[in-house]
Amino acid sequence: MQNDIHSIGDNAREEISKTSTLREVHDLKVKYLGKKGILTEKLKSLGSIPKQDRPAFGSTLNEIKTSLEHLLHQREETLKTSDLIDKLKTEQIDVTVPGCYMPFGRLHPVTQVLDEIIAIFTSLGFTVEEGPEVEHDFYNFEALNMPEDHPARDMQDTFYISHDVVLRTHTSSVQVRIMEKNDPPLRVIAPGKVYRCDADVSHIPMFHQLEGFMVDKHIRMSDLKGVLELFIHRVFGADTKVRLRPSFFPFTEPSAEIDISCVMCGGKGCNVCSGTGWIEILGAGMINPQVYEKAGYDPEIYTGFAFGMGIERIAMLKYSIDDVRLFPENDKRFLEQF
Repeated sequence: MQNDIHSIGDNAREEISKTSTLREVHDLKVKYLGKKGILTEKLKSLGSIPKQDRPAFGSTLNEIKTSLEHLLHQREETLKTSDLIDKLKTEQIDVTVPGCYMPFGRLHPVTQVLDEIIAIFTSLGFTVEEGPEVEHDFYNFEALNMPEDHPARDMQDTFYISHDVVLRTHTSSVQVRIMEKNDPPLRVIAPGKVYRCDADVSHIPMFHQLEGFMVDKHIRMSDLKGVLELFIHRVFGADTKVRLRPSFFPFTEPSAEIDISCVMCGGKGCNVCSGTGWIEILGAGMINPQVYEKAGYDPEIYTGFAFGMGIERIAMLKYSIDDVRLFPENDKRFLEQF
């Protein structure tokens, strides 16, 4: 019986010495010391041994078990150290090798221009408001003095979701929404995306606009001109000339197109400005009394002005870009210039 136990110990030691992986060590631990291991089964059979032989048998068994536990632990630690050394050799980092260049992200040029414009108007006391891009016909057209049969609707190239729901064609739709919920005085800008069925060198189906308006008592056309001149001088420089040219918008009366001296030729005349020396950049005017009535304001008491501009157009002039379709293409060669 004693010889049998010693033989088991010798076999186990030989197997442990031949292990080369942690998995093999684990398997031997289970084989000899596990719940159903060889030595565990021998301990369970202790009761079948003659009483006088039990102390010696148990002592020998425990000595072998302790010895194997120690050997297995040592082998496990040795293999772990060996694996770590191999991993450090194969995965070591050469700090002398030049690092990979990771370029920093930058804001899109349209976002840069929009942020600049918002900063200018908020410095003048305007608050920033937003409205839904999927808009009711009432706010997009009717409340802005464009009933269903109004010819100005044909100019909008509208995406219709249903008969009375559209993708908004301008951020002017925010105007009546704000006026419905707030009493004058108001100074508001409403930037956001707008949608029109149009696509060429100077038009894209989705673009960005900024609507601005001011409502109070005794607001005049000269106030509009002063605000827009300050805005234009901050964006394009103090030497930029500004003129108001009569125009028509259903929601303003009187209305005007705002022109600036050509940023390409300084007003001398070139291909960009068709030789006129002037470039149109936005539309504006005094808010039509019909809009006040839709919003619940008394047009005999309150006056105000409104203006709207395309952000992509401002960016094209500011950065001398000749094709608006470059903005949504996300070509790195284009974007890296900003």
